[in-house]
Amino acid sequence: MLRPAILLISIALAQSIQAQSDDLKNLDDMLSGIDTLSAEVIQVIVQSDGGVLEESEIQMHLKKPNGFYWETTAPFPELIVTDGAYLWNYQPDLEQVVIEDWDTSRSELAAQLLSGQTANLNEEYLIEMLEGGVPEVKEFELTPLASESVYDDISISFLNGELEMIHVDSKNGEQTVWSFLNVQRNQALEDSLFVFEPPQGIEVIHNTTRQ
Repeated sequence: MLRPAILLISIALAQSIQAQSDDLKNLDDMLSGIDTLSAEVIQVIVQSDGGVLEESEIQMHLKKPNGFYWETTAPFPELIVTDGAYLWNYQPDLEQVVIEDWDTSRSELAAQLLSGQTANLNEEYLIEMLEGGVPEVKEFELTPLASESVYDDISISFLNGELEMIHVDSKNGEQTVWSFLNVQRNQALEDSLFVFEPPQGIEVIHNTTRQ
């Protein structure tokens, strides 16, 4: 027979596991309704002393399962795009594109979340849906379970069911915030958007194993 203290601990542990499962399902439900996503993104990187290191304007497109397009338009133009087989990194100022094999495990957490890769998320993060008191806003906090993680925590918020912000706190004190504006969900996107055709006259660097 379980002692009362052990019983209480067991009940609390079971409730915590169930809450974790429920919060993961809620997050997954918010993300699973996204087949394609287009948005204007404002990226702000803040240093540990509070100073703004960088602020960028970005055009993003996503098409599940593998299409991802991330074009920085200001202050320095750069394009990162993948079709799930190759990744192209085009830097117009250098007149150069680097082509690599793509591996989804190398993608940033934000890209994994948006692509719906949440199956094993609760094995790596403690997931909690925060109660903010505003029904239009749903916010989730992800805290890494591994002590060696480069992140302190990640939060992802939705406004009226649409992605609003992803906020990443790194252990080095740096913070990165992506604010999503003019979000368009489940609009038709051509597969060709996620394949980069290098302009004539630029240097093409192949770091691929595929033929």
